[in-house]
Amino acid sequence: MFLMRFDMRAPTFGSAKAAELYACALEMAEWGERKGCAQLVISEHHGSEDGYLPSPLLLASAMAGRTRTVPIQIAALIVPLHDPIRLAEDMAVLDVVSGGRLSYVLAVGYRREEYAMFGRSFPDRGRRMEAAIEALRNAWSGEPFEFEGRPCHVTPTPLNENGPALFMGGNTAVVARRAARFGLGMIAGGINRDLESVYLEACQEQGRPPGLFVNPEPGSITAGFVSEDPDRAWAEMGPHLLHDARMYGRWMGEEAARKTGQWANSVEELRAANGIYRILTPEQAAERIRSSGIWVTHPLCGGLPPELAWPSLELLVDRVLPLCASPASGTA
Repeated sequence: MFLMRFDMRAPTFGSAKAAELYACALEMAEWGERKGCAQLVISEHHGSEDGYLPSPLLLASAMAGRTRTVPIQIAALIVPLHDPIRLAEDMAVLDVVSGGRLSYVLAVGYRREEYAMFGRSFPDRGRRMEAAIEALRNAWSGEPFEFEGRPCHVTPTPLNENGPALFMGGNTAVVARRAARFGLGMIAGGINRDLESVYLEACQEQGRPPGLFVNPEPGSITAGFVSEDPDRAWAEMGPHLLHDARMYGRWMGEEAARKTGQWANSVEELRAANGIYRILTPEQAAERIRSSGIWVTHPLCGGLPPELAWPSLELLVDRVLPLCASPASGTA
């Protein structure tokens, strides 16, 4: 099983421009559905000089139009930056046109620059998140309601009775307790190992059954690539992976970035970190899938040109997935 992530960075040093990368992402979505991709994952950030995807619902809609069955998840959607009523309308329409294939990881975000860009209060982001969740649920009932003194009536109603599937995203105890209070599952970033116990305890206190809880183990791969010659692949792809790591490291801070292997000053250092970025041989990748059950790839990571991205995907489906049913060989 494999997932594909997209965040659409297009740094100026790369040979591929934004238009080419967006066109390629749509092609990869369609190709991935044919090849058994389990999920397409799309992210959101704003004001990034490298063009990080600012409009995930638009890209999700385009991907939904090119596919028929593959689930699509927006992870994460920075909810407090949006008007929740307009967001409810857009999410409802996308739910209808996609056949109910969209799910969302809701997050408050961690970059003050984004809140300044939209004139939102960074300290109030938690309160705004909670008000938005309530507004979304009221909106999708199909009944008139009031939000912050505004009369509202959102149509159409989503295909799913309770609206699209929602999860909470984040890495703090406050977020875990919020997920429990609103009856949501949670998808964390593998930074705080205590979150599951906090979440389960909060669910028990709220008298709610726990939902899906995902918190990747240290060393989990979320930007995996396959190559017959990893040394050559690191030489070709490494600058793009390093750019991605450096940008996240700058946003997250050194402590959090080191935990996920996203703090590096060179391609060699990034490779040695054995963090979320890996380039493995087909045999190593198959062994990894056998042990973890999943392969997560980020095919256009750091603006990776399509001519470098496609061979890894093709090796994955042509060589690696067939090997997963074979006796173990090689190590990851």
